[in-house]
Order: sequence, then structure tokens, then C-alpha cells
Amino acid sequence: MRRAPAEPVRVHPGDTFMIPFIALTGVDKRFGGIHAIEGVDFDVLSGEVHALVGENGAGKSTLMRMIGGGHQPDAGSIKVEGRPISFRNPHAAMEEGIAVIHQETALAPDLSVAENVFLSALPTVIEWRSLRKNAHALIASLGFDIDPSALVSSLSTAQCQVIEIAKALSRKVKLLVLDEPTAALAPSDANKLLEIVRGLRSRGVGIVYISHRLEEVFAIADRITVLKDGKRVDTVKPADLGMDELIRKMVGRPLSVLFPQRHASLGDEVLKVTDLARGHAVRNVSFTLRAGEVVGLGGLIGSGRTEVARLIFGADMRDSGTIELKQKLLAVRSPMAAVKAGIGFVPEDRKGQGAVLSMPIRVNATLAALKSVSLPGGFLAFGRERAFVQKLMEQLRIKARSMDADVSTLSGGNQQKVVLAKWFHADGDLIILDEPTRGVDVGAKVEIYTLINQLAERGKAVLVISSEHQELMGLCDRILVMGEGEIRGELQPADYSEEQILSLSLRRAPDEAPAALTH
Repeated sequence: MRRAPAEPVRVHPGDTFMIPFIALTGVDKRFGGIHAIEGVDFDVLSGEVHALVGENGAGKSTLMRMIGGGHQPDAGSIKVEGRPISFRNPHAAMEEGIAVIHQETALAPDLSVAENVFLSALPTVIEWRSLRKNAHALIASLGFDIDPSALVSSLSTAQCQVIEIAKALSRKVKLLVLDEPTAALAPSDANKLLEIVRGLRSRGVGIVYISHRLEEVFAIADRITVLKDGKRVDTVKPADLGMDELIRKMVGRPLSVLFPQRHASLGDEVLKVTDLARGHAVRNVSFTLRAGEVVGLGGLIGSGRTEVARLIFGADMRDSGTIELKQKLLAVRSPMAAVKAGIGFVPEDRKGQGAVLSMPIRVNATLAALKSVSLPGGFLAFGRERAFVQKLMEQLRIKARSMDADVSTLSGGNQQKVVLAKWFHADGDLIILDEPTRGVDVGAKVEIYTLINQLAERGKAVLVISSEHQELMGLCDRILVMGEGEIRGELQPADYSEEQILSLSLRRAPDEAPAALTH
């Protein structure tokens, strides 16, 4: 069949005319009464990184699914290399060389690396040596050395991202859509992934890069398109505007202060941890936390931060050490016992552990303190429940069509607020927040920081675990830095810097040999 002639477009005022690999023109998408995408133009050149930014609910995921064949536009057109096209399903998009890598990787954990890389093209009879050799070559081309015979379940998050990209390359990808690729990565792994993206760009692959980490967007993007409320606000080059201006375009207002001021006075000691230990993951950890205080727990991923939180919350059993809450020894042996004692925990995996996605907001928000919305016989007081949840939704500014909406229908930022609502309602003395703003847009971050401040102002003790150093420095009264299961040091605000946090997290005893670094 003869192809329609390609239509060149101007990428940016002053640029020469070029033909995009993919061009969406005036695309529209509705879901019931919700206008998710409205008249959006978006295109990507071969060998270009085009970043897509916006708040949660801005329409990024819908646009991404249109590109990947998961959604079909209600109006508008899509062209690939100048040819009008209609993707009936994701397979049709894959046939055109388009691959989408979602934030949660879609790998088969019980299969090998090699099997996952070539999963879409495995022959009936497999020649294993050839399969592993080809998989190793693809992975090596990305700068990594991962055993092709290893099970995917044994890999790190960063390695799983590499396998997803290798899988796309095995299908001769021409356009790669990356959705929050570094959200769960340590800074060193995130930098390595950015190098992979640069390498793919130099090989002529077009990249759609979706990220809430704006510093990465400025570091990697050739162009940036801003979405807000389903509409395209602007398409710009990173050199043409600063971070503050980009944020203003995203949230619709200037964001002069990312971290709201807190007006909390420190009270009595709430938490005292002494010589807490569990195998090699946590070794002799000791610290205290006072009412009205926000303390950060920093360090690299794998340093033992989450393990400490799980021990305090009773999700794991400690080998030794003591935990005191309000000067009383705790023998917490389960999360249920921890909640009863007055401890709340927002885990880093909000979808798997923090919320029941298939249940309504009102159920999730009251799960940790059902007694407060129950009658003496144990029956639920629906009127009381709805009143409590309505107040929480207004207080936390949770955006949803109603409190009866399933949590799965909400944006990432609003899902996180529902998890926070649960602990606001439980009204405990200690709240532990593990990566509280992971995968959350900049506007929702400010709202979550405000909620954390409110908890402190109500006299709660707050422990914040975060891989974002700026978040720790902007939010916390002091920062404890962990490395290899130990607390390596404590920083006061006057000493805050990314260099100090990193230096403490990597510090070793003089007689220790440095561990081998692997990708």
C-alpha cells in the first residue's frame, strides 16, 4: 500500500522543519463525564527526549496510553512517520515500534532475565545458549552486566528497569515511553538510567519521558510539554525557562515556597529506640523523637531505613534492642499491636501495603480506628463514618467524585492523601512516613508537606524516610543518616547539604575495604 506523504512540522520557533516520528493532533478523550484530554497536540522526533510534565490528574497517563494503543482518542488524529494511523490495541502500537514502560514493571518474576527480554518472541523450541547470549548482548549495550539466567525475582528495581528497556530493544523499538522511570531508584541508579536514555537518543530512538523529578527533566529533555487539567499549557525548551516558571505552568500559580513554614513547639519525648538490631539489616540503632518534631531518616536505598521503620511498627521482629513509646516499653509483635499502641505507618508501597485500592475512600480512611465510627455492639455507624470522612476529605483536600469512589480511581497524590487520612483519623502519637511523596507531583507535594506540618503542630512525633535530600532538608528539624544498617551521624539544619548526607551515608571505618559497586 502506498504511504501518504509525511507532513513536516516546526518543532520550535526558529527551528527547521522536521518530520515527527509520532504526532498527535487535537486528540480528545472522555471517561463518562470527565474530560481527561481536551484538544491536545503532542509530537516526538526520532532521536529526541520529549518530557511530559504536569500534576497528577493532568492527563499524562491518558496521553501515554493513547501513544501506546491502550486508549483510542474520541477525536483528533495520530500519525506515525506522517501516516494516519489508528491503534486498536497495544500490540498494534508495538508493531509500529512503540514500547511503553510503566512505573510498575510488567516482568514475569519467576522467569529468567533472558526469557523476559524475548518474552514476546519465544520460539516453540528454545535454544537456550543463543537466547542467553542475545539477551546478554542487549543488556551489555545498555552498560549493565546482568546474568541472563538469573530469575527476575532476584533483581533490584534498577535492574528490572534495565530488563524492561532491553525487552523493548529486542522488538526494535523506535519510540520508548518511560513513565516515572526513576521514582523508585537511588540517585546513583537514576543517573545510570539517564545515561541509558542519552544512549538511546543518540541511536535515533524517540523518548517520551514522564517524571515528577523536575531536575531530571531539565537534565535530559530536548523539549518539555506541560499538561494541566487535560489541556496542553505549553511546549518549551529547557533553556528557555527556569524551574520556577515551569512549576508555575504546571500548578497555575507561582510556587515561591516549596516547604511551608511550621509553627510547632517541641514537647516531651515520644519515641526512644535503643540498640535496635535485626541481622545485618539493622545494627545497634538508637535515637529519640519528641512531640511536635519532624525527624528525617536519610541514606541510600538499602541502608536499613525502611527496615528500622518496620521493626518499630511490628511488621518485622527485632533480634534485640528496646522501643519505648511515651516512656513505656513496647513489646510490639504485629502492626495491629503497634496501631493499638498509637503508632501509624505510611509505607513506601502505598498501592501494595498502604491502601486497599479496590475499596472506597471512606473505608480506607477509617480502617485504622473503626471503633470511633462504630456502635457499642460493633456495628458500623454509617452516618458517623460519612461525617468523619467528609471532614477528612475537606481537611486533606482529597479530590474525588465522592467518598464512595474506589481508591484505585484516584491520582497518586490523592491516593497518598487517603493513606494519610487513615492516620489523621487514628490520631496516634507517632507517625512514620516512608517516601511520603514518591510518584507525586509538585503541587501535591506541597499539600502533603502541609499535612505533615499539621501533624507536628498537633503534637505528633513524625519520622520521615526519604531518598530526596531536598525533601529531608526542607521538612525536617534534624536528619539521621543511615548506612549499612547503622546510624552514621546526625545533622542539624545549620549543617544541611546534599554533600553532608551523601558523605555520611557512604562513610566507612578506616579498616573496611570498599564494597564492590554493581549495576
